[in-house]
Amino acid sequence: MTTRSDTIKTSPLIESRDQLVASFASGEKPPERWRIGTEHEKFVYADSDHHAPSYTEKGGIRDLLDALQAYGWTPVEENGNVIAMTGSDGSISLEPAGQFELSGAPLETLHQTCAETGRHLEQVKAIGEKFGIGFLGLGMWPDKTRAELPIMPKGRYAIMLRHMPRVGTMGLDMMLRTCTIQVNLDYQSEADMVRKFRVGLALQPLATALFANSPFTEGKPNGMLSYRSHIWSDTDPARTGMLPFVFEDGFGYDRYTEYALDVPMYFVYREGRYIDAAGLSFRDFLEGKLSVLPGETPTLDDWNDHLSTAFPEVRLKTFLEMRGADGGPWGRICALPALWVGLLYDAQALDAAWDLVKHWTIEERQALRDSVPKLGLDSPIAGGRKLRDIAGEVLDIAHAGLATRARLDTSGNNETGFLDPLREVVRSGKVPAEVLLEKYHGVWGGDVSKVYDALRF
Repeated sequence: MTTRSDTIKTSPLIESRDQLVASFASGEKPPERWRIGTEHEKFVYADSDHHAPSYTEKGGIRDLLDALQAYGWTPVEENGNVIAMTGSDGSISLEPAGQFELSGAPLETLHQTCAETGRHLEQVKAIGEKFGIGFLGLGMWPDKTRAELPIMPKGRYAIMLRHMPRVGTMGLDMMLRTCTIQVNLDYQSEADMVRKFRVGLALQPLATALFANSPFTEGKPNGMLSYRSHIWSDTDPARTGMLPFVFEDGFGYDRYTEYALDVPMYFVYREGRYIDAAGLSFRDFLEGKLSVLPGETPTLDDWNDHLSTAFPEVRLKTFLEMRGADGGPWGRICALPALWVGLLYDAQALDAAWDLVKHWTIEERQALRDSVPKLGLDSPIAGGRKLRDIAGEVLDIAHAGLATRARLDTSGNNETGFLDPLREVVRSGKVPAEVLLEKYHGVWGGDVSKVYDALRF
């Protein structure tokens, strides 16, 4: 999740609704300036007993962050606590229970983003060895209860932890017990954004299936392949979901602005602290009627903060975020941006992907989203088929898109090889969670702790 820090430059006041709409248009870039921003989270655990380390314990989360300074990272503080690090490879931040997240820099090629991932993992592994700490690539804690997990000292999380139980039954699980991989991608124009948003939403359940990697809860199978994805079904309906309006005629920046204005607020950030505004209206804020800041109107930073508190399957800021994948091991971190770059950054591939899904109805898209956490590639799709029936075709489209990009590494390889982990899922017919379940019921003898060795970075 976003980490705020005060900046010297004052954010401009919002004087009209047009500025909100214009904030999305400000993200438009010509294709030669399109970049790839990859985000990935991982669980942190103690080698000795697999407990999740607290912020303050010796060798805990604060010590891990401090140690990253040796690699050129700069601390970001909140109320005297280091809660993030910034550097040339982006930023490292903390999720609510201490999950480590790298929000990578905007990069030109998948070769660069995978090298960035490699540098980050080598650094945290080296630091982890010093402190007896490991990192786990999974979509959900396999064995921890909520009560067993620490809370990080970030103001926005305190507000969210109070608010989540008011609006859903699984919001605390989302915050404390899950990890994801995401990719952020650019658009050229409003029309280009709309096409990418629609393809991204329609095919997000396929990404969820291909990356499904959260089949365990509190030491036992939970009946799902992506329990992380299932959690989002009852986190907060006002800010999650498949956004049917994206497929309606006339969708664009203005309509997404209306949606975002209808998302209830969480907080306002002022002078280094988060003010609880949970459940209040940004529309009231625009009119100076926000009860916790009477008479004040928002800045552009306030709007950007607010946009970061909507959690649909695809999210619009000044770029598009693909949000459907579980956390996973090293190779799958590189595979997610490969999938979406291949589909969305080549016009012919984007057209081909849209042709696959454009006839799906709202009901069919929602039914697919609802079934994927449990059924994975066996989820039914329009026309009496299953999701696995189009998975290979989608990967072929992504492959063609990456081949056309022709971004080569120093050995002359293009970017298509990053799809190989997904090719293996389709070839085997088994999503990652199904492989883990086979091991749990087989060689692991029902001992879920074996996953710590299997998916350790």
